[in-house]
Amino acid sequence: MSDALVLQSTNGPVRTLTLNRPSSLNSFTQAMHAELMAALEAAAADVQVRALVLTGAGRGFCAGQDLADPAVAPAPGGAPKDLGDTVARFYRPLVLRLKTFPVPVVAAVNGVAAGAGANLALCCDLVLAARSASFIQAFAKIGLVPDTGGTWLLPRLVGRARALGLAMLGDKLPAEEAERIGLIWRCVDDASLADEAAALATRLAAMPVAALAATRAALDAGPSVSLEDALDEEARLQSRLGRAHDYQEGVAAFAARRAPVFKDR
Repeated sequence: MSDALVLQSTNGPVRTLTLNRPSSLNSFTQAMHAELMAALEAAAADVQVRALVLTGAGRGFCAGQDLADPAVAPAPGGAPKDLGDTVARFYRPLVLRLKTFPVPVVAAVNGVAAGAGANLALCCDLVLAARSASFIQAFAKIGLVPDTGGTWLLPRLVGRARALGLAMLGDKLPAEEAERIGLIWRCVDDASLADEAAALATRLAAMPVAALAATRAALDAGPSVSLEDALDEEARLQSRLGRAHDYQEGVAAFAARRAPVFKDR
């Protein structure tokens, strides 16, 4: 196994990033944060990358923050660490990078996704989970509130009542139930997770990814703006996208009854 904390592989237009601390269920340390952000920035800057898959090595996706990491573990006899500083320095930039990523991001959740790991997955555009996977908002069990965007994501995905239940009780949510309540896109058989994620990412990579990224941004903003503002934003986006290559190509391909070749990013 590589010593890298984040493994990278590329298959055509799809880049896959794999969290690689399997003995610790891929829980976050400062070092893993640094490697993940560097890998995300490299993928964002690579014009050949048109879709991204995020997954975990071993039997878990990500167990959240490693509580033994010096960033959060108090020294013996010392004052408690400022957890807000850790959130601001590491998790906030990570969430904002994913939510503004220039291409679609697929999470392939291969096992437990707990705490920050659960919300890391939910920050991705489409979440596929193995049938044996589970999601746990574990924060209340150690006296904290959901972070890594959890307070923003959960009510938008499943409504206030379910969001409060998940956040306050911290119960394990099986992948099938996560799909049923709309927390994730789809639950699949364990053996087919990698293939399903690769196929989904390949499909997205062939689509007009600039328009897909704009769609993500518009939908994320929608609940907090008025209808009038949403309509104005739609007009602004259509004005920009309508001048781009992909719209012209899409219309030409439709008229010629051929498959389009999208290029914008």
